[in-house]
Amino acid sequence: MYEIREDIKTQPYHKLQIQRLSKNNAVEVLSISLEGGTIFPEHTSPSDALLVILKGDVDFHIDQNTFHLTEQEYFSFPRETPHWVKANENSKFLIIR
Repeated sequence: MYEIREDIKTQPYHKLQIQRLSKNNAVEVLSISLEGGTIFPEHTSPSDALLVILKGDVDFHIDQNTFHLTEQEYFSFPRETPHWVKANENSKFLIIR
């Protein structure tokens, strides 16, 4: 019933890694790992989302703007808006949508 998991901690830095941590009718939580210099190609989110930086340094590109995010910062963005992410160093973040 209750379980402590280390999926985020053990998720490797190998290019782009995406792992679903949780999903129900209300919310989905994804763990993203990006190796430094790797780009998460342009895509959209099916719902409004929150990106939470756990570790690292990324540039988030949306609507011809770039937002520089580092550890313990978060950024919200609207659904169906094209965006992409570049890791400036090995980085891990959560997407909550």
